[in-house]
Amino acid sequence: MANGLFTYVAISLFTIGPLLALFIPFIWRLVGSSLGWYLRRKTDGRRCHILEVVEADERKYRDSKGAKGRKEEKEDRDTVNNTEATGTSDGKVYDKDWDGIVGFFHPFCNAGGGGERVLWAAIRATQKRWPKAKCVVYTGDHDVSKEAILSRVEQRFNIHLHPPTVNFLYLSTRRWVLASTWPYFTLAGQSFGSLIMAWDAFSLLVPDIFVDTMGYAFALGFSRFLFRDVPTAAYVHYPTISTDMLESLDPASTVGSQGVNAGKGTGAKGRAKKIYWQLFARLYSLMGASVDVVMTNSTWTQAHIEKLWGPVRNLTGAVPGIKSKVNPIAVVYPPVAVEELEQEVEVSPEGEKRRENVLLYIAQFRPEKNHQLIVQAFAEFLKSGSEAARDAKLVLVGSVRDDYDSKRVYKLRLLVNELHIKDRVEFHLDASWPDILEWLRRASVGVNGMWNEHFGIGVVEYQAAGLISVVHDSGGPKLDIVVEVDGEPTGFHATTSKEFAEGFEKALSLPNPYAVRLRARKSAKRFTEEEFARRWIEQLEKCVAIKAVEKPKSRQ
Repeated sequence: MANGLFTYVAISLFTIGPLLALFIPFIWRLVGSSLGWYLRRKTDGRRCHILEVVEADERKYRDSKGAKGRKEEKEDRDTVNNTEATGTSDGKVYDKDWDGIVGFFHPFCNAGGGGERVLWAAIRATQKRWPKAKCVVYTGDHDVSKEAILSRVEQRFNIHLHPPTVNFLYLSTRRWVLASTWPYFTLAGQSFGSLIMAWDAFSLLVPDIFVDTMGYAFALGFSRFLFRDVPTAAYVHYPTISTDMLESLDPASTVGSQGVNAGKGTGAKGRAKKIYWQLFARLYSLMGASVDVVMTNSTWTQAHIEKLWGPVRNLTGAVPGIKSKVNPIAVVYPPVAVEELEQEVEVSPEGEKRRENVLLYIAQFRPEKNHQLIVQAFAEFLKSGSEAARDAKLVLVGSVRDDYDSKRVYKLRLLVNELHIKDRVEFHLDASWPDILEWLRRASVGVNGMWNEHFGIGVVEYQAAGLISVVHDSGGPKLDIVVEVDGEPTGFHATTSKEFAEGFEKALSLPNPYAVRLRARKSAKRFTEEEFARRWIEQLEKCVAIKAVEKPKSRQ
């Protein structure tokens, strides 16, 4: 009897198994589509309201600008009309006057860092390419008005947006992606939190194109689950998890002393952490594989994303909702105000007279920026008693996002006091762009202490301003930015506090610093705002083309 039962179960599984394999993906897609239909119905009213507000604001804006404003608007449109039309590999050409809604998922849009410069430059490029398109930013900065945000954008980045076609939708769930909310299993917790936040965003408005500019891959995967006809794009500043992170857990590896989790992969707890990270990396790869257009900010980031997302992106039908992708992962260097810095900061023999022995570090006060390493290295440099160290000063410039950043600044001030270098270190929090320009004119050396910095916008700003860079020997600053020009160096690389101290000494003791400054400025010309806009539009056009193909299909 037992054998008969076993045979019956085996035959049943053999017969039903293939049906289940076909049925489960169908149910998965049905659930996602149903939820997506519900969200669209729920947000139709707000969508109509946004379109009406944009139209009314456009009229007010044109009236306030008068004839001059209308002339400038016409010139902008003529420029757009002279650009190449959007097309795809099928050879079809799509409307250059596309008027859809692009949703930018950037919950910390008012932070004022390099990631925010990318966001605003991307929106500006989108506005110029598609003047009728509406750009909606999903943000958690609900205590700041649209006017205040745009004013800060102009002040901090000198980026002037067209106000009528920029709108903000305020998220109430941003706390779910804060590290403080997840003291344990932080990576998984924050990723789960991004799903909650994405649901919050889609409950406010379902866009025509969904773009993530902060690194929330799970939000993009969730968008594909809910809306199969909404193209998605990711601008990846830094992989949420990387092979370097996994290797750093092993104290015997080449990177076992780097990062906030360096060498923590030993013992039962360490092995559990490694398994957890490996499982998370697989989930992260699946989410990334669902994205239509992927952009990375450097060759370092591209290599890691290719390694994590690439294999799954090349599979067809491996996971419900994931299909073969024809768009390669592209490097789109972030925008840097190179031209403005060239105009504002003089690099000449006369300009050398204004330079002081100032080491400048421009970075948000986040733990990974490793300000502590730079402060300790500076203390070691001063202890050397060299001629270069006698009147040297360290200036730390950066934005403070929240109370945790404020506490980090407080701890850095305590460290400066303990090292007895209080009179040689200055802090400038949330500095305006004019203030930053002044420091770039006065400083001689630019510093970056982050291990595996994804790119390093601040380092490019150093070079454009003619500063001699002393940067961490890893990531974008090493591979993309502080490289040789005409066979000669543009700066120095370091890893330990001792090496950084030696780098400070070398940078401030050069026999001909002016020649190095000229090479650094030449190097920076590769990272202009115009080049970013060109590459950004090249990639976003693919999403517009996908939408143009999907729209007729949805009508059938």
